[in-house]
Formats: sequence, structure tokens, C-alpha cells
Amino acid sequence: MRLSCLQENLSRGLALVSRAVATRTTLPITQNILMEADQSMLKLSATNLELGITTWVGAKIDEEGAITIPARLMTDFINSLPSDQVDMDVTARPLGIHFKCARFEAHINGTDAQEFPPIPTVEQGITARIHPQVLRTAISKVVFAAATEETRPVLTGIKIEISGQKFTLAGADGFRLAVYNGDLLEPAAEDAEAIVPARTFSELQRLLIDQEEPVELVITPSKSQLLVHLKGVELVSQLIQGTFPNYSQLIPQSSGTKAIVELQEFSRAARAASIFARDGGGIIRLEMVQGPGGATGKMLVKSSAEEAGDNQGEIDARIEGDEAKIAFSSRYLTDVLSVLERGQVALETTTPSSPGVIKSVGNDNYVHVVMPMFVQW
Repeated sequence: MRLSCLQENLSRGLALVSRAVATRTTLPITQNILMEADQSMLKLSATNLELGITTWVGAKIDEEGAITIPARLMTDFINSLPSDQVDMDVTARPLGIHFKCARFEAHINGTDAQEFPPIPTVEQGITARIHPQVLRTAISKVVFAAATEETRPVLTGIKIEISGQKFTLAGADGFRLAVYNGDLLEPAAEDAEAIVPARTFSELQRLLIDQEEPVELVITPSKSQLLVHLKGVELVSQLIQGTFPNYSQLIPQSSGTKAIVELQEFSRAARAASIFARDGGGIIRLEMVQGPGGATGKMLVKSSAEEAGDNQGEIDARIEGDEAKIAFSSRYLTDVLSVLERGQVALETTTPSSPGVIKSVGNDNYVHVVMPMFVQW
């Protein structure tokens, strides 16, 4: 294989696929990047056996071929080169690539491309087309709620449901639940559902930053793999097998108290309280207090640490229903407030031991449920 391409294009392509390179593995070749001459383009691929990313870089192909090269060494070297043309020539003995760029040269040993694990291709399946910004927003509001521990594998994934012209993403870790409903660009041919690893959606969220064209999601009929088509990039992921909790049953349908507050004020008070909560079990206490004679009420945001001290913030709130108290994990509360849009937010509660529901006022496409902390009041 002999070819040449621009350093900045090669560097960008390597950065994309490097996200799928295995870090700890019993199969060393998955720490390599597969390089192939593919129809007047340089095709770069990487996989950790769960996730695979492929991209194409514009190149002048003089001789076709394929080889795998250690990802970290190659990426670091290419990034150190000047912005100029990079000439690459595969050598047989020792097997590797000779690089030349401006006044720099290097040889990196490689491995036969035949030893690289095949990256699955999805030829057919259930397809959904989504606007990239809609999908990126949906992922950002849900992915952080997935579990990070492997004790219940299905909870490390995000449930995706496709029905008609709608899609739903749901993430839960046993203590909180995030559900986002969005629109497809066109109705799906048939309904589908799958559990996608949260890590896959995290990588997809990064890839969507520069995307402007519609994103195409393809779920295989066997529900074993997900393929995502982007402009110049393909991502393929194994799906998680199992039964996701029936999340609709976990969302309270009624509440005894509803507090409506300004998101910016709530976020500021929660961040201040979280500083003291660090040394106080990570607990933030919320008290909803009605105003006298129908006047505007208030929400008290409190935290304390036995040795460090305590904190109380007060924000205006429109209280509907009874006065109430509830306590949340400071991390869970600040996580959800950080992904909501500007405007007002509603907190719905029933009892101090019942889940709290957080929503944006005037926007019903997102709901977040948080289990309370049990504290002495």
C-alpha cells in the first residue's frame, strides 16, 4: 500500500476512530487501527469488540493494500507533524509503514490486516432517521442516568424505542430515571426497541457535534447490533441482551405538591448546597413553603456537614398543593439541573419517601425521576 494525504485530515480521522480502540484487552491487535485503501480513500477502522468506528480520509492512492498499526503510537506521531502532505508506504520486512512528511521520517511496525477482527456490517434492519441536534439533545438528557456498575448489565444501557414518527430514550440506574421523547424525520417502517450500551451513545454524542445531515440508525432484526450512519463516519455497536425495567410504571402519575422555580436560581442554590453536602453524606434537603395569603412561596435548599458547617439558600417558588419536604443526592440533583434548558422547572413530590419528578415547564418531552434520600427532619 502506498498513498499520501494531508496531515490535518489524517489527524482528524485518527482522533475519530481512536475512541473505539481497546485500552485493556486480552487481544492486543484491538489496540491497533486498521488502515485500508478503499476506492480512492484511506479507510480507518478501530474496534474494542463491543464498539467499532470507521471513517474515510481523502487520499491519493498509488497502490492498494491494508495493514494495522498501533493506534497510540501512530496518533501521537501524526499529531506531532507539521501541516503538510504525509506520504505512507507499507514495507514487507519488517512489516509496517514508512512515513514521510516535510523533513520528518519514521517507520512504525505493524501487523497483517488479516489478523484484525472483522467489524460487523449491517445490511438490513429497522431504520430510523433523526435530526443530529435532536438526537444529541436526547442523548445528553439521558445517558448520565445509566448505571456504571456491571451488576445489572441492562441498566448500563439506554433503552431506545421507535414507534411511528416518535422515538424514546430511557436510562436508569435504580436510583433515578431519565426519559426523553423525540420526533423522527419520517415514520419508521415498523416499531422496534433495543438496549444500547451507554458508552456507545456517549461516543455518538461526540461524533454528532459537527454533523448537519440526518443520522440513520439501523437495528438488526435479531436486535444484536446497532449501526449508525453519519457523514463520513460509521459506528457499529453490540446491543445488550435482557429485559429493561418497565420505566413507565416508575413515573408517578400524580403529586401532592408542585413547586415551580426558575432553573437558574435552583441550579445556583443546588451548586452552593452541594459544596457542604460533600462532607454531609451528599444530601441536599428541599423544603417547599407556601406564601402567606396566596403570596409567592419559597423553596429552601439546605445542606450541612457536622464538622464543616451548613448552608441554606432561598428561592422564590410557586407552590401548588401542600407544603412538602424531600431530600436528594446532591449529585443526582445537580446532574439533572445541568441538562435542562433555560426557563422554569417543576418539582413534583408526594411524601418525603416517594420519588420526586423534575420537568421543564412548558416542555413535556423530558421527565426525570429521582429517588429520595431518607433523613431525619
